[in-house]
Amino acid sequence: MIRKSAVSELQPFNGLTPEVVLDAAAAAGLDPDGRLFALNSYENRVYQLHGAEGPLVLKFYRPARWSDAQISEEHEFTAELAATELPVAAPLTLGGTTLIHYEGFRFACFPWLRGRAPELDAPEARQLLGRTLARVHQVGARRPFEVRPRIGIERLGWQARSQVLASELLPSALTERYSSVSGALLERVQAGFATAGNLAEIRLHGDCHLGNLLWNEHGPAFVDLDDCAMGPRVQDLWMMLSGPPPDQQRQWAEILEGYQQFADFDLRELTLIEPLRALRMLHHAAWVAHRWSDPAFPRAFPWIGEPRYWEGYLQDLLEQIEAIDDPPLLRG
Repeated sequence: MIRKSAVSELQPFNGLTPEVVLDAAAAAGLDPDGRLFALNSYENRVYQLHGAEGPLVLKFYRPARWSDAQISEEHEFTAELAATELPVAAPLTLGGTTLIHYEGFRFACFPWLRGRAPELDAPEARQLLGRTLARVHQVGARRPFEVRPRIGIERLGWQARSQVLASELLPSALTERYSSVSGALLERVQAGFATAGNLAEIRLHGDCHLGNLLWNEHGPAFVDLDDCAMGPRVQDLWMMLSGPPPDQQRQWAEILEGYQQFADFDLRELTLIEPLRALRMLHHAAWVAHRWSDPAFPRAFPWIGEPRYWEGYLQDLLEQIEAIDDPPLLRG
């Protein structure tokens, strides 16, 4: 039975109390013992659950963000990766399905993966990461997604820009400047994609940053494929680079050395790193602005309601235009 009142458009998780989470777990056939811990997540709501099955993770999907078909493709891709013995958290099948509906909410159950924060400067850590990502991409290249989104300029760039321009968070005094700067940046992004040419797109993790990576005795383990999408391989690689240019060049050489042991990499994709970084910058601000009615977002990002944030953000966008105009930092 679905209680429509459980889900509010402005506060979509308002009715998701601990009691509802435990009842949902029991209805799915689990045996929770009452121990429930909220885990860090803004887009969805994620909990560690304890019971007879040991520790598990329940992820409650944000209503209306993805369709059932899109979530099913996420689950199928993750299961496909797990079937090749890749270290991912694949959803469990409960009652014949991996996506469970309960009182207006949709959730999935995952095994609890143990691990620590990655230390990529450890000897051979980046080579191992490169090898593992290459194996992920080899699976991702087998066939395309049918309904999942693309890593593209329209969704992450122009639509994001429109969301910010429509948001009350953007100070009116900065609206014209944001419109001009973001428009100029997106023109550079489009030119960058055009210069790179027609590159192959595969199924990707899509949000492959250190927060979605654990490290255990066997190496990296990937969690949260909530943003999996079609896109160029470099999307899952560039966020693993940090620091001044010499450090990034060294890090890239180590990752590429491992990656090329299992998969080919089209070096033209290196020209997309700064355009992809620009899209991430535009999309992140739009994401927070679009979710501002969710009480979790003002608590997590209070500075975004201040004019000085937007002034600094506009300066960051201007600097990103320069970064795109500069010669590519990395080479094969």
